[in-house]
Amino acid sequence: MAGEPKELVHAVMFPYFAFGHISPFIQLSNKLIFVDGVRISFLTAPGNISRIKSSFLPSPNIQIIPLQIPPVQGLPPDFHNTSEMTPAMQELLKQALDLMQPQIKTLLSNLQPQFVFFDFFQHWLPKLCSQLGIKTLCFSVFSGISGAYLTVPARLQSGQVEPSVDDLKKPPLGFPQTSLTSLKLKAFQAQDLSYIFKSFDGNPAVYYRVIDCLTSCTAIVIKTCTQMEGPYVDFIKTQFQKKALLSGPLTPEPQPGALEQKYGQIGWVNIHPKRFTEAIEGRGVIHTGWVQQQLILAHQSVGCYVCHSGFSSVIEALMNDCQLVLLPFKGDQFLNSKLMAGDLKAAGRSD
Repeated sequence: MAGEPKELVHAVMFPYFAFGHISPFIQLSNKLIFVDGVRISFLTAPGNISRIKSSFLPSPNIQIIPLQIPPVQGLPPDFHNTSEMTPAMQELLKQALDLMQPQIKTLLSNLQPQFVFFDFFQHWLPKLCSQLGIKTLCFSVFSGISGAYLTVPARLQSGQVEPSVDDLKKPPLGFPQTSLTSLKLKAFQAQDLSYIFKSFDGNPAVYYRVIDCLTSCTAIVIKTCTQMEGPYVDFIKTQFQKKALLSGPLTPEPQPGALEQKYGQIGWVNIHPKRFTEAIEGRGVIHTGWVQQQLILAHQSVGCYVCHSGFSSVIEALMNDCQLVLLPFKGDQFLNSKLMAGDLKAAGRSD
């Protein structure tokens, strides 16, 4: 009836406990809460709340809900995110996530959302939500090219459980005809990518978690746009016979306030050789924690950004019109660098 308040569409956000995953979910939340009639419940580990709450735009239509992390032998009880964990501990975190199913089912039963945006580690979530009548959207925070190259059914040949390193040097069957098609990954790069097919302690490998998520969810959401990665998105849609919604790059809003004085003229690296600190003393800055990246990249004195090829960092640099030199270290970074330097001609790379 006229005059009655409009019922809000309720969406739950459930990212993996890594800031590279949490941040895009926050950015998507910030976009959605200003769509008329949408409210958000954001799920995360308790220790992350104080660190992320200032990243949300002010709105009465968003709430952050702490989750209780089930105890797993070897996993510290006071962890907050993967930045505090060794690789072995991160495998234990996946076990803890799998043990959260009863808690998540109770929580969703009480919240009664229409949609859940979730990460690929929670491969059990679509089935759980289906029982509750909730639609699920698997939100990929990675580039379309990495998903198309690595986590599609065509990546495994008939009867294969795990591809060989030689297999991973080449695109899967049906991969789009782009600049990457004629390029082979180097052996060390393919070897690094083989990690996602490994099972640890009997738990599902990352590849199978992703395939399960994308096969079972209501729709796929990818943090990209057609102009950048149209052929790769089309390939993913064909592989899973499913809708793929594109959120766009989702660059974060610049942090409030001015750039700190010490970053006014900046030259810093995250990994440095012995005595590098002494060598640049008085001529630059080394910082190993979080920095005001948006403001730094937008600063007039920054002309070139030497980057590891993380997808979010690359997009932020492009949005701030930085010249890019890409030095990929691992995983999807190898593919991101080829997208930017090969397909888009937007960067130089050294790998």
